[in-house]
Amino acid sequence: MKAHPRPRPTTAGWPRAAAVALVTVLSLGAAGAGDDARPAAVSEPTLSPAAAFFERLKSLDGDWKGESTRGWTDRVNYRTIAAGSVVMSISFEAHPGETMVTMYHLDGDRLLVTHYCVAKNQPRLQATEFSPDGRTATFTFLDGTGMASRETGHMDKMIMTFEDAGTFTSHWTWYQNGSERWMEEIRHVRER
Repeated sequence: MKAHPRPRPTTAGWPRAAAVALVTVLSLGAAGAGDDARPAAVSEPTLSPAAAFFERLKSLDGDWKGESTRGWTDRVNYRTIAAGSVVMSISFEAHPGETMVTMYHLDGDRLLVTHYCVAKNQPRLQATEFSPDGRTATFTFLDGTGMASRETGHMDKMIMTFEDAGTFTSHWTWYQNGSERWMEEIRHVRER
């Protein structure tokens, strides 16, 4: 009786974790074929630039002090919520008596930011560029709510750079009536 070879399973369209698990099982099974066989090395899956930057954002959990090039200071609390799927930033006193919230999350391979602004609108930005070392991401305007059109004044671009475990900066631009201008740079230092 002739043995028929088993068809090789395909992982096309499978989630990354399931595909890695299948490759691991197949490698271990093949390793048992001989007495001296050892499991084949399975490489760790690498994160996309967006997912790697999101992991950096999760490391911000805690309290920070922000200092703007425009002369004001604020307190910011970062918290990872929703089973690790969202990083929430709550800014106190950047504008006297006001609180703003910024939410970061992945959507597949996209890293998105929604900024709930004192301008009474909610621009949504998408990470469009990452530095080779993974420390800097550039977020650009995608869309927003609370605006009659793109020409309504809103935060339009942010460049976020991690300097070290206790310091990062964010540069913001403002867009209105067809014109973009740099608004400020904020340097954040961990308080706890």
